[in-house]
Amino acid sequence: MRLGCIADDLTGATDLALMLAREGLRIIQTIGIPRADLDLSGADAVVVALKSRTLPAQDAIAQSLAAAKSLRMGGARHLFFKYCSTFDSTDEGNIGPVTDALLAFTESDFTLACPAFPANGRTVYKGHLFVNGVPLHESSMKDHPLTPMRDSNLVRVLERQTKLPVGLVSYEDVEAGPDAIRLAFEREKAAGHRIVIVDALSDPHLRAIGLAAADLPLMTGGSGVAMGLPAAYRQSEDLTAPSSSTGFGAPAGRSIILAGSCSSATREQVKTALDAGLPALRLDALDLASGIMTAPMALDWLKSQPGNGPALIYSTANPDEVQAVQSRLGRMNAGEIVENTLAEIAKALPALGFTRLIVAGGETSGAVVNALDIDALAIGPEIDPGVPWTRSLAGNDLALALKSGNFGTPDFFLKAWKMLR
Repeated sequence: MRLGCIADDLTGATDLALMLAREGLRIIQTIGIPRADLDLSGADAVVVALKSRTLPAQDAIAQSLAAAKSLRMGGARHLFFKYCSTFDSTDEGNIGPVTDALLAFTESDFTLACPAFPANGRTVYKGHLFVNGVPLHESSMKDHPLTPMRDSNLVRVLERQTKLPVGLVSYEDVEAGPDAIRLAFEREKAAGHRIVIVDALSDPHLRAIGLAAADLPLMTGGSGVAMGLPAAYRQSEDLTAPSSSTGFGAPAGRSIILAGSCSSATREQVKTALDAGLPALRLDALDLASGIMTAPMALDWLKSQPGNGPALIYSTANPDEVQAVQSRLGRMNAGEIVENTLAEIAKALPALGFTRLIVAGGETSGAVVNALDIDALAIGPEIDPGVPWTRSLAGNDLALALKSGNFGTPDFFLKAWKMLR
């Protein structure tokens, strides 16, 4: 194992696993710390999916360190801490605290932070993060229910989370290529900076950063910055790319969409699905809290739907509705009520013949796979940038598309099924 990856949510882990697999590495993705009897010997990289993004910082650190120790025991020579391309976090963490802990674990004095993912409209320029050309603090992320992002300057954001000095490797150095980036790293280290935000506006920038940073004991960022790592590894050792295949085998059965995200992309996907006439049931957090709606009631509705689907069960709401619910129930409690309900629904799905699932939202995806007791995934074809089909490796045989709330085109819920055979 060349690379051990720790992702702070499930959809981010799948996104990273897809990126590395597409670039030619043999990948195993696990849900939580790999079980002792899981054979990792055939993997160039292992991606561990945690559910730590919105945990208290000390809990996120503990989970991340446990994953790091497991990956090191499995032979990982380098570690990669993966977080969202919109740098989802609060002033308390968890990106900074986990990075600090992993730097100490690897006995390293320097790392980078680069969330850029240009294929999905996330770019970093002069240390500022843009979403589809809009500064982060002006994008829909400003209204995220758990991690509202109100500052686009990632140097400032990270400085509020870490005790370590934060620097910047800007566009001019990145544009000049890997050697210039390495020199910029040395310059920043000499200036006393332990973590540097790195600009990136294009895939060639990400590949150059990956080549320059491949020897660091620890890298941090979105999945995009891992793009250059396989090429760097091939320069130093013999790596055999997996054979390509067409289509993706999926178990026969019924199809369903579970949408817990309230991001603008998921809202548009839900609207498109409703406009297309998909049978749909909306879960309202206030109704769930009061008992007006329950998971068994949702399952009764699902049983009444004819055919193999897809059907849609969603809690997606606009920012005003989310804020009103949070003011009644509390920010964390509102999210947990919805997640727990969707997890209870998911647990019953295999017995009802549902074997093909799309799940929208990182927190929702984590709750669903935990309910289904899935602990390892095979990575399939890419539906949209950062979102592949996957297939469970043990337990119930399921095809799953685990989508970050912010990812995917408006017709994602409609077109994804066409890739299965």
